[in-house]
Amino acid sequence: MPIAPALPRTALHLTAMAIPLAGWTLHTTALRRRLATAQHDLIHAQRDPLTGTWRREAFTERAQRLLERRPDEVVLVLADADHFKRLNDDFGHEAGDTALASIGVRLTEWAGPHGVAGRLGGDEFAALAPIEPRHHALRLDHLRRLMARPVPYGDGLLPLTVSIGAATPATIASSDLPTLMRAADTAMYEGKHTGTVVQARPEHTQAPSINGRRPGRPGTAARTTTRP
Repeated sequence: MPIAPALPRTALHLTAMAIPLAGWTLHTTALRRRLATAQHDLIHAQRDPLTGTWRREAFTERAQRLLERRPDEVVLVLADADHFKRLNDDFGHEAGDTALASIGVRLTEWAGPHGVAGRLGGDEFAALAPIEPRHHALRLDHLRRLMARPVPYGDGLLPLTVSIGAATPATIASSDLPTLMRAADTAMYEGKHTGTVVQARPEHTQAPSINGRRPGRPGTAARTTTRP
């Protein structure tokens, strides 16, 4: 019977190495999958489950980074559903949830892939979008019209009006995010129930606020401050 030729010493060495290398490859693949799953779970936890927008803390972090990168080309808006309790009372909480989800989708669409939209609490939302100054007025009018559209619900439409305040670093002479939020929030309440977008002015930064929001709003359980 012929004897099979012996494998060269180098081939035996490479074969021996292949076993631990294969094990390491499997380990690395599994580790990458676990890391990807953990990252997905983390991002999912930072999203508001109803609207798909970022939760307040996640929104603030991302908005701050965007503001630092492009301080001269951003618009911050705060949006608040009008007569939301009445909508819930008249049509039910499922209809209210549908309206909130619609606001989140529309703000996300408006902010675009390079912007950020978040739900700050209840029926209050915020968005920060990179927009060239020459397009500010046009884009804000687009947002006004977008938010004024009735919301499809069942076999009909839900009436929806949203109050909106806008602020830019140039119009309030500050690129501080809480100050921008304070100004936009105050401007929003100035135009409450009017169906217009009110652009913040420097005096709007003087309103009392907590973390850039009016006292008494959800998530404002902290010390009230005013701009020095």
